[in-house]
Amino acid sequence: MKTQANTFTFSLTVSAILALSLALSACGDAKKDSSASAASGASAASGASAADPLDVTIKADMAANFKVAKVAREPIAMVQEVSGRIEANERQVTRIGAGVTGRVTQVLAEVGDRVRPGQVLAHVASPELATAQLSYLRAHASTQLAERAVERARQLIQADVIGSAELQRRESELSIARAELRAAGDQLTLVGIPRDAIAKLRDSGSLSPHALVVATQAGVVVERKVSQGQVAQPGDPLFTVADLGNVWVVGALPEQAARNARIGQQIEISVPAIGKQLSGRVIQIADTVSPETRTVPLRTQVDNAAHELKPQMLATMRIAGTPVESLAVPTVAVVRDNDRDHVFVQTSPTRFRLTPVELGAASEGRRPVLKGLAEGTPIVVEGAFHLNNERKRAELE
Repeated sequence: MKTQANTFTFSLTVSAILALSLALSACGDAKKDSSASAASGASAASGASAADPLDVTIKADMAANFKVAKVAREPIAMVQEVSGRIEANERQVTRIGAGVTGRVTQVLAEVGDRVRPGQVLAHVASPELATAQLSYLRAHASTQLAERAVERARQLIQADVIGSAELQRRESELSIARAELRAAGDQLTLVGIPRDAIAKLRDSGSLSPHALVVATQAGVVVERKVSQGQVAQPGDPLFTVADLGNVWVVGALPEQAARNARIGQQIEISVPAIGKQLSGRVIQIADTVSPETRTVPLRTQVDNAAHELKPQMLATMRIAGTPVESLAVPTVAVVRDNDRDHVFVQTSPTRFRLTPVELGAASEGRRPVLKGLAEGTPIVVEGAFHLNNERKRAELE
């Protein structure tokens, strides 16, 4: 009986130990679950406290530094920017050549020289020149002979030696001789003999050794296609002289935007080479579309009294179309970030969100909204640049 009692007692002890072990294990699991829950809660709280990089919150006392306004519809003239270049006004360009076939003996003008009307640009030696001068001398001698014949006839008719028919015949010969003399003089002028040289030829009979290539208008020599010793032919353009007092700015509009331009319209022209904004007047819009580029050639005229604009300089023309109602934002409200346009949308009195938008070209300090904003949306219209700096600073912190 005593043995059985001991066995029973030992069984009770083992059972108690097992129960206690199970209880301790349960407590440990409960602690682990509690720790895991706490860690999960801390992680969620940390995620919730992480700032959105597009949001920026300012202090209440800083709100006065930023002006907010609602996006509204305004009349906006769509502006088309067109690449162009400076060209000489072709209506004020003269191409000058020699009047006779001959060899160039002297070149007196270079590209860039400013010339005046009548200024000698080159000398040309030519056999044709001698022939033309001899023809003029013959015509001059014939005219003098005809004049003396008429004078004698008038004296004879007064003495009743000849009849009036003879006088009329001699007067007719004089008229023909004078016409031939004028034609010979004009021929000398065409081949490059100045009027004073023709008068000298008539009075002294000395032949001029050279024909002259002279400027026919004031301007700048923009091209020279002659060298000393070269044989020149009539009609060959040896020099090109352009009056650059006003110039053309030419470009090409996309066919869809051609309706925005009209003859006489004033447009803005930017020339990077001189760093100036100019105003030009549209003088021609082509009536046809280029099939290769699908563009319409456009020409404007710009005053160039100071001669700052040079042919072949690059330029940009800004052509404004007819104003249309459109959502618009001020250009100062736009922030450029990651090669995209953004504005700050107000989400609460002290909180703003950087929002990407698609905008059109600027016109008179406004940019039309193409996508990204709805009418009535409050945005920052003054201080956007500084607000973006605050956002970047907060993001770094």
